[in-house]
Amino acid sequence: MRTAKPHRRHLTAAHRPDRTAIVHRAVRVTTAASAGFYPFVYGVDEPATALYALFGPVAFGILSPIPGSGRQRAAVMLRALPVGLGLVALGTMLAAHTWAAVAGMLVVGFVLTFAAVAGPRPAGAAPGLQLFYILACFPPYEPGALGSRLAGLTLGVLLLAACEVFLLPAPPTTSYRQSLAGTIATAGSAAAAAAGAEPPDGATGGAEPAEADVGWADRLRESGHQLRLSRLAPAERPAGAGRVDRALAQAGTAARRLLDQLARLAQTSPPVGAAAGARTAADAGADAASARLLGRVAAVCGATATALSTGRPQPPSPGLEVAIRDFQALRVTQATGPHQAVPSVPVLRRQAAVLAMAGSARILETAVRVGLDGRRTSPIPPRELFWYADVNAAVLWWRRVAGNLTLRSVVFQNAVRTALGLGLARLVAGSLDLAHGFWVLLAVLTLGRTTAGETWTAVRSALAGTLVGAVAAGTLLLLAGRHTDVYAALLAPAMLAAFALGPLFGVAWAQALFTLVVSAAFAQIAPSSWQLAEDRIVDVVTGSVIGLLCGLVAWPAGARREVRRTMAVLLNSCGPLITQLVGVLVTTPPRGAPLPSTLPVLRWLRLAEAAYLQLRSEPGVGSAAAVDWHAVLIAANHILLGVHWLPRFDLPAPAVPPAAAASARTTADRLALTTDRVAALCADEDPSRRRPALSANRAPPDVPDRPPLPVLIDLEYWLGSLTAQLARIEASVRQGS
Repeated sequence: MRTAKPHRRHLTAAHRPDRTAIVHRAVRVTTAASAGFYPFVYGVDEPATALYALFGPVAFGILSPIPGSGRQRAAVMLRALPVGLGLVALGTMLAAHTWAAVAGMLVVGFVLTFAAVAGPRPAGAAPGLQLFYILACFPPYEPGALGSRLAGLTLGVLLLAACEVFLLPAPPTTSYRQSLAGTIATAGSAAAAAAGAEPPDGATGGAEPAEADVGWADRLRESGHQLRLSRLAPAERPAGAGRVDRALAQAGTAARRLLDQLARLAQTSPPVGAAAGARTAADAGADAASARLLGRVAAVCGATATALSTGRPQPPSPGLEVAIRDFQALRVTQATGPHQAVPSVPVLRRQAAVLAMAGSARILETAVRVGLDGRRTSPIPPRELFWYADVNAAVLWWRRVAGNLTLRSVVFQNAVRTALGLGLARLVAGSLDLAHGFWVLLAVLTLGRTTAGETWTAVRSALAGTLVGAVAAGTLLLLAGRHTDVYAALLAPAMLAAFALGPLFGVAWAQALFTLVVSAAFAQIAPSSWQLAEDRIVDVVTGSVIGLLCGLVAWPAGARREVRRTMAVLLNSCGPLITQLVGVLVTTPPRGAPLPSTLPVLRWLRLAEAAYLQLRSEPGVGSAAAVDWHAVLIAANHILLGVHWLPRFDLPAPAVPPAAAASARTTADRLALTTDRVAALCADEDPSRRRPALSANRAPPDVPDRPPLPVLIDLEYWLGSLTAQLARIEASVRQGS
């Protein structure tokens, strides 16, 4: 059966919780399968019912990696049961003709694999559902046995669901809401500390201020990293297409961005309100305003964390929005007032940083409110960021599905690869009239991987394990003959060993022991000889060859090539956004240019996120794992937020002087060329024709006598942070190439 390949043969202490969970799962599945199988074989003599009562728990308990706690898994199984019953009925009806069964397999294989777009739970249940169709679509064609099959499957799934809840249940994991609430609370404490209200929690009293700030910044970034999907339990990831998951995912991105902004402030400046008295009156007034806005950010974070902890959304409040507008009005007044009233450039830049934090907090607050409420709302500005809030749920799901119906989608690629493999396996098994032909499809289903290399590794181990298991099973069948009591006594211990040792020690162990399990089970249903083990070898070899062939032909590199291509296109689409935004902000007259469209970037961002998630799940990716692809996603989000946020408050009342506008456009053009060059590196193309990148430590060029308009200061801060991010991405790509 499908198992995760261990990194070491012997488990260390860090792996013991996983070992315990695997053993507990083996106990639950063995108990449910045995409770359904034995009574129907020896009590009422219903072999068809017994077979489906056995494979129901195996399909959902072992083959399907359904994530979550015991109650969560049981809920997924019960919701998937009607689908499974429908698939058994469909397979039973199509079993009359090979080509009908093949057509059904193509459709079922594609749809169920493509269901991964709905999140980890539907994706986890898909392999088990596919097995239900596979079992039913093989001869003999017996529509009269449909009732027995449905009864057996229903009983098996219900028994497993009960075991998931009551027998050694998997404990609940920390919910995404709880993780997000803790991260936001940390951001609130950091914002209060940055405002000078309190020292950072856990700061070392005897350390020098610079050293303490650097350590505090690292802790803030680490707190943000706790929201990375790779650090969350799969069942808790907000990966669905509905309004709640979209909103919580957006809130997590905003929280990470806010923590990173607070970390940068901690590394570059003392607390905003701490040194106001030692500066000019203009600087003191500006820092006091920044401290008040940071205090408001801290209050919003505290209230938002409380709402997440209690699960009760707060009513919409314009408080932060009003505070931001008042802050911007003060900045404009300062910039257009007498020379002595203008704060120094470092203070102006700190104001830009504080404004960016307030923007992140505003997005965070709104997204959490939408996620906790879950209902459709009136349009929320900026609507481009909260477009999902007032959209019908059916439209949200259609957009997710339509967005992945492309050859560039790894979900689409996996669905096509799986459907072709299973369809071809059904055609071969039916055309050659292989005994127990469903084992051919089961081999394709369990041994297929997203890369050709991993598929070959799994196939090689599976063939070795199947050969050993077939020898053991053949010997058992030859010695025991028709003595079914021997097989009955052996089946439950064999299942327990297969379901426990297989995931712990790898594919070879799983296939060897599972061969023994199916031989013992089928020998009790119908008279069997040692040739049953021979059939098992032939079927597994056939399925392995088909799976390997599909792995070699259909996207053999998995997500490694796709993530490079998609990240490159994403960066290429971000470059024009930068130049277009700067053009909007510095155009004369003000507000004289339309805002750029972000739809292309949003589309490629979703595809890049999907490719990145698959890449992180593929073992043995080598140098591809060394590249910080997640930084590309963060940079793209940063650009999107800037495109929608800066025009909201920074469209200037006075016109930007031509010299300053020309300088801003030049900087934007150079930064766009940098994104193109980094995109070329991502795609393994020659970037030599591109201009040199801006230095990560160099701000955009100054213009003599440039007026300190807020729009120019904010643009400098935004472009400078993007420059630093792109420099880090470029270094990472060069190092990993």
